[in-house]
Amino acid sequence: MNRFAHHQGIHKFFTTLGLALYFSKPVLKHLVHIVDAMITKGFSGTLTDLHHGSFHPNHRTTLSHFFTKSPWEEETLLRKLQQWILRCVERIAKQENQPLFVSIDDTICQKTKPSPRATNAIQACDWHDSHTEKKSIGGHSLVWLMVHTATQAFPFAFRLYDKAAGKSKGELAIKMLSSLDVRRPVYVLMDSWHPSKALVEACLKRGFHVIAMLKTNRLLYPKGIAVQVKEFAHYIEPNDTHLVTVGEERYRVYRCEGALNGLDDAVVLLVWKADQPMTPEHLHCVLSTDRELSDEDILRYYAERWSIECFFRQAKDQLKLDGYRVHGRRAVKRYWILVQLTYVYSMFESNQDFSAGLDLLRTRKGHRLVEFIYHAAKQDIPIDAVKKQLHVA
Repeated sequence: MNRFAHHQGIHKFFTTLGLALYFSKPVLKHLVHIVDAMITKGFSGTLTDLHHGSFHPNHRTTLSHFFTKSPWEEETLLRKLQQWILRCVERIAKQENQPLFVSIDDTICQKTKPSPRATNAIQACDWHDSHTEKKSIGGHSLVWLMVHTATQAFPFAFRLYDKAAGKSKGELAIKMLSSLDVRRPVYVLMDSWHPSKALVEACLKRGFHVIAMLKTNRLLYPKGIAVQVKEFAHYIEPNDTHLVTVGEERYRVYRCEGALNGLDDAVVLLVWKADQPMTPEHLHCVLSTDRELSDEDILRYYAERWSIECFFRQAKDQLKLDGYRVHGRRAVKRYWILVQLTYVYSMFESNQDFSAGLDLLRTRKGHRLVEFIYHAAKQDIPIDAVKKQLHVA
């Protein structure tokens, strides 16, 4: 029987990454089938779906072995993927004459935490505070780093936040930033949970600027007097602000320049939506370490952080970033890397965003399967052989 034609696109991507120099043919075969399964509509994250959705010719247990015991180096795969991503985003940023953006955020892959006496518990699961659900959730907490331009955003690196290891999320982010070797101007984007003094200093040391949301209890020093942002906001009148338009939204903005806790010199924007009252509960506070940027550019650049939120939702909804059933720590990490690989492959195939790429790949797979059956019939291949290869025997 012939190989499936739609696998050729995955092989082409692997060739572009240079994986044949580092992985054996059996490993590459597994990787091709896993990527194929993950792009399949209805994929749930189970080994059964990985086996069935890609029409894998070997028994399902070989996939389990591939995740848990096979000696292939997942870090090599990640490194080659990252090298390709950096070349790609630097080329795009140069063409657009735009800076690079790096977004840092964390997400929880929710799992039901079993009893400590369970014989088959998923390793490294713990309880984590969820900012969105306002409660503690069991599972794995991942700190992700996304590299993007104004038009394309790629998941670049992640670290498992393990409370037992004693490293903070900020320290994990600093470690990931150290692997960024770029020559374009870089703006690191963070929400209000992440801009610690150590992380901001690490960015500045690398020559990266930071644009981040701040909590409104942060201290400002207007005229040398320490005051919380939300208290200072009481003294700002509408005629002290000016209107800034970003996309379809209009904002009232008050600009402060000077020192704040942990920084000697920065810009802080106090921002309200133009159609909302200028009260502390509607206040947003945005930090920029680049004082040369206009208020509009600071807000426009910060809006690029939405890319990482989109990635979390798409990776969970479509590729089941949180749907894995493997239990070992290394197996789970391998699963996450393969989700990342599949996400980037979808963008590679369409040269657009992930959603467009995934739609293209799913449509192409449907067409190729029809063609596969058609050509098998023309070659008088027994129908039972076709059914067996398509896992419908």
